[in-house]
Amino acid sequence: MRAGEPPAPPPAEPEDDSYVALPIEDALDLHAFAPADIPSVVEEYLRECRIRGWREVRLIHGKGIGVQRRRVQALLARLDFVERYADAPPGRGHWGATLVWLKASDS
Repeated sequence: MRAGEPPAPPPAEPEDDSYVALPIEDALDLHAFAPADIPSVVEEYLRECRIRGWREVRLIHGKGIGVQRRRVQALLARLDFVERYADAPPGRGHWGATLVWLKASDS
């Protein structure tokens, strides 16, 4: 910026609602997402966790009648970079959450 010039405007926000930046932590609460979006959200989240070198994360899907749990675990079974997964122990969400162990990143 040269003297006397106005400051540059802030970056524009995305024009549509399809992009949402989320902080990457060691647990992801899926309650905030539409059921149809959960598979893509989970896959992208797990890929980012793996890039960061994390080997264990927790997905919080809730207890309910087990529909989201089954959907999440079916997805995990198909992902080649998931080493294993299991229901969380009672102190970490019990069957309302799934612990996921990721394979080490190739990078």
